[in-house]
Amino acid sequence: MTLSLFLAEPVVILFTGIVIVAGGIIAIKLHPFLALLLGALVVAIMTPASAVEQYALSKGATAAAALQQANRSVGERVALEFGNTCSKIGIIIAMAAIIGKCLLESGAAERIVRSVLRLTGLQRAPVAFIMSSFFVGIPVFFDAVILLMTPLAKTISLRLGKNYLLFILAIAGGAAMANSLVPPAPGPLFLAGEMHIAMGSMMIAGILLGLFTITAGYYYAVWVNKKWPVALRDSLDAKLEDIRTVSLQETKQLPPLWLSMLPLLIPLVFICADTALHSIHGGRPAEISSSLFLQKMAAVIKFLGDRNIALVIGALVSLIILRVHKKATREGLSSFLQGAVISAGSIILIIAAGGAFGGMLQQTGISERIAGVTKDYQMALIPMAFFITAIVRTAQGSATVALITASGILSGLTHNAHLPYHPLYIGLAIGCGSKLIPWMNDAGFWLICKMSNLTEKETLRAFAPMLLVMGLTGLIIIMIAAKLLPLV
Repeated sequence: MTLSLFLAEPVVILFTGIVIVAGGIIAIKLHPFLALLLGALVVAIMTPASAVEQYALSKGATAAAALQQANRSVGERVALEFGNTCSKIGIIIAMAAIIGKCLLESGAAERIVRSVLRLTGLQRAPVAFIMSSFFVGIPVFFDAVILLMTPLAKTISLRLGKNYLLFILAIAGGAAMANSLVPPAPGPLFLAGEMHIAMGSMMIAGILLGLFTITAGYYYAVWVNKKWPVALRDSLDAKLEDIRTVSLQETKQLPPLWLSMLPLLIPLVFICADTALHSIHGGRPAEISSSLFLQKMAAVIKFLGDRNIALVIGALVSLIILRVHKKATREGLSSFLQGAVISAGSIILIIAAGGAFGGMLQQTGISERIAGVTKDYQMALIPMAFFITAIVRTAQGSATVALITASGILSGLTHNAHLPYHPLYIGLAIGCGSKLIPWMNDAGFWLICKMSNLTEKETLRAFAPMLLVMGLTGLIIIMIAAKLLPLV
């Protein structure tokens, strides 16, 4: 085999791309956006035009359109995939950022946490923490959940005089699983679109699987808290004497629970209703019923159930809550909106660059190659998706980048392999695989370590194994579900 043929092999191109992305982030300390973009460019350069043309034909393009795609320049192909990804997730991530920020600033997120605490009681507060961090972590970014709930964990553990590590692990575990399993979190959002999984299906399945995994994580956290307990310590940002004297805002001054939940429930309800509608005659209002009223209702659900529209409505409701409960002026809201959108911008850039990288990997024909190798062992695709994602996550640190990379590699399997189960299970396996294994190259690792005032050794000993337990639990449940409930 000549050198040119060897370099054109999809596996070689894939390995080169992963080395560039992971090596760029870890060794050269490149920003993930630049590393992913560089990886996309190199993969595009290495991919022969014949492979690009064959990929386009496999997607249903005409011969003329496939040839046109193959003749595009490297920069044009990368930019096209970059733009396609932006069109899928740009508005949604911006709206999710606004919802998350408004929930934090208005006190709605704290109200949700306190309501769960009231149900469970102080002694069962760790259960409340892991449940709250999971559900609040669906629309709120992982770091925001940690920043929101860590001070409350310090306050309650000071009252109890114990279980500080358990509280921290409960917060981190719940938020981590939501971040990788349930849209509109950026990684699962991209994964659902890339693998053509219905948004409502991904949300419902992600929540159900997440509840199983955080249960396993909770029992691990209870065990490690007993084996290696960690005392609450003084820190510059949260002195123990200050915690003792700070009085928490009265519950009656916070937004009511029903109002606090609206920004979370509205997108979930509308998107799930649209998913249900699509199961009835493909969601075409004219075919659903002979009743004009029902047809109009179906049309309204179809409009509101669009994920962009649903998230925009959720964001508007969250802004109203902020305006009412913080008495913010229009000028204040304007500057607030600008900050929230700017914070989403870097995430959108990273994911769009990841979409370009994944798109270039798909054009190499790697998905078809994997489908061919595993055609007689299709159940093995689920653990394979899990471990591919785990390798990428461990190598470069970001769960979102691992989700993007793995979904780019495996998305073609949803079309090219005749799976005996729904592609949803592969998507969930990718989500669980992105939990393995957080260490010093992970920004979330350092956020938890520094916010909680744990040492690096304590964080490695407690947090990293907990995510391993939750990820492997998820894999086992997915394998069982795919066998017993294939959904096809």
